[in-house]
Amino acid sequence: MLVGLLGSGIGVGAAEDTSHGPVSRDLLRHVGLTVVWQGTLPVKPSERINVMTLLDNRLYVRSDRNYVWSLDRNDGNVVFSRAVAPRGFPILGWTAYGDRLICVIDNQLVQLDIDTGLERRVSDLGLSIMAPPIRNSSFFYIGAADRRLHALRTEALVQVFEVAAGNQSLITTVLADDQMVVFGTDEGNLVAVAADGPRKLWEFKAVEAISGPVVRDGDSFFFANKDTNVYRVDMVEPYSVVLAWKQQMEAVLDRSPRVTADVIYQYAFSRGLTAMNKQTGRLLWALPDGVDLLAQAGGKAYVITRNRTMTIMDNATGRKLSSVNFAPVVNHVANTVDAKIYVADTQGRVACFVPVR
Repeated sequence: MLVGLLGSGIGVGAAEDTSHGPVSRDLLRHVGLTVVWQGTLPVKPSERINVMTLLDNRLYVRSDRNYVWSLDRNDGNVVFSRAVAPRGFPILGWTAYGDRLICVIDNQLVQLDIDTGLERRVSDLGLSIMAPPIRNSSFFYIGAADRRLHALRTEALVQVFEVAAGNQSLITTVLADDQMVVFGTDEGNLVAVAADGPRKLWEFKAVEAISGPVVRDGDSFFFANKDTNVYRVDMVEPYSVVLAWKQQMEAVLDRSPRVTADVIYQYAFSRGLTAMNKQTGRLLWALPDGVDLLAQAGGKAYVITRNRTMTIMDNATGRKLSSVNFAPVVNHVANTVDAKIYVADTQGRVACFVPVR
């Protein structure tokens, strides 16, 4: 029997027969899933997997000791593994740009090599950083405690300009490309400025604080708000936006929606997981014990639930199709780009499943 030890960089193919995964193959077959790869990370007895993040073709797994494994998400092979911060240090953000991984550790802007995890640059910007840093080809954008967005040259790290919301609210989420930077605040402002200078392009004002990151999809911006609504705001020209729709969840929202090609999924503590039509905001279904989206495929949503089952929902009919016991699973990724499901258990076993076509 072939066993894949991810910590040694050996991936396990779907055709290989191994029981070293968080969910048995018999249970997976019951709901039409098959193993793409699976294996075990060498976590210590007292160590636990804390965060799983999907960026491009990499799956990043971080333990509560701030040890990170970077895995090729298609075959499970290890790209690098190393401690990126002392145990107990909070890590703010985790994004990729070019050959760098970008985050904040101990209030310092940290740039890691995307292939080795080694520090390429650690910078004290003299700012109290509040929002995960974002960059484009020319600038880093830093939302700080002074309630301003600071734009710094990527190499010299010197400030070129700063902007703020008109009501001086705290910036909590930032996204950018080479033409425009957009930031959201704790008082519901969604503001777009030119990427290279403090010129406001447009602004939208929601009722209360924006919850979690704003998600951009083409010319549309999706976000949850403390007023209990999920919003879709559309850019109709460079200097104008309109409210396309908002949908009430009847619960205070504390995280951003999951945005796929055709469906929006929103979690609310007292309501569970709700699915909405992306174009109209129309409610498709609500699963009271649903916690998060695992993946979407063929008009079906694969959902992790509060009682540690995986439930399959039909987005067209709103019907629950089947469920399977996922009790060992304690960590997962919300994959909004394809059908792959990524999960992990307390023993460091990590796996990738996919629906059988």
